[in-house]
Amino acid sequence: MPTLTEAPPPLTTAEPAKAPRRRGRFTPYWLLLPGILWLVVFFALPMVYQASTSVQTGSLEKGYQVTWHFATYWDALAEYWPQFLRSVLYAAAATVLCLLLGYPLAYLIAFRAGRWRNLIMVLVIAPFFTSFLIRTLAWKTILADNGPVVHAMNSLHLLDLTDWLGWTAGDRVLATPLAVVCGLTYNFLPFMILPLYTSLERIDGRLHEAAGDLYARPWTTFRKVTFPLSLPGVVSGTLLTFIPAAGDYVNAELLGSTDTRMIGNVIQTQFLRVLDYPTAAALSFILMAAILAMVTFYIRRAGTEDLV
Repeated sequence: MPTLTEAPPPLTTAEPAKAPRRRGRFTPYWLLLPGILWLVVFFALPMVYQASTSVQTGSLEKGYQVTWHFATYWDALAEYWPQFLRSVLYAAAATVLCLLLGYPLAYLIAFRAGRWRNLIMVLVIAPFFTSFLIRTLAWKTILADNGPVVHAMNSLHLLDLTDWLGWTAGDRVLATPLAVVCGLTYNFLPFMILPLYTSLERIDGRLHEAAGDLYARPWTTFRKVTFPLSLPGVVSGTLLTFIPAAGDYVNAELLGSTDTRMIGNVIQTQFLRVLDYPTAAALSFILMAAILAMVTFYIRRAGTEDLV
């Protein structure tokens, strides 16, 4: 037994507890690696190759060399600006039509379809079960000169109005801007409906009931509650429709004429027929830059980052 005069034994300082080793902290990076490699091999490297091609000079017989000839961009834009403008106008018209047609249908599926919801959703995505080319070729029969669309438009005297607006030519719908826009609208309509339905389906139905309790009319409820909450779907749907429509060339090739050629047709011709690779690559980069600028401006103006 220690006496009062003896000093107590020194206290042993406890060693700091070591933090447990975090196992698997690199697992998320390993899971991301296949996707990153895919993007690098099939997106980044082709982009770099096309960028180098756009500043080359030469010919297919003598070969191409990188000479940093940036004048190709200006020459391509100066020569083919009508096709650029036409592509933007056709894509914008198809996007507006898809929104006008798709929003009521998405609203119906989200709030009014009931037990028919699954069936209607299958019908919406049914065009994806067939080839893009076959769907476009079918419109050649639908819009034929002796087809039901032309007869109906003649009966309603709509062809006179569309001819005056420059959308059709005489009594024909094929090989006109209207035919190209119809093809774009049909082929990209599901890309508008699906994001709209997803956004509308997420809206809490109690908000509509609360608006009704505050004596809001149906139109006021839609304008103040439904549409603002569905803006993420509107933005997503318009982007998914406009971007591929602006670069499309199949509809203009099969349903249009030389007067309705879009920039995608020009790029395809330069790559596969004229074999002018620098011009084709420059046109591709100009189209990408223009779409990127328009999309950035549109998203900023839309004022929403919660995209579906």
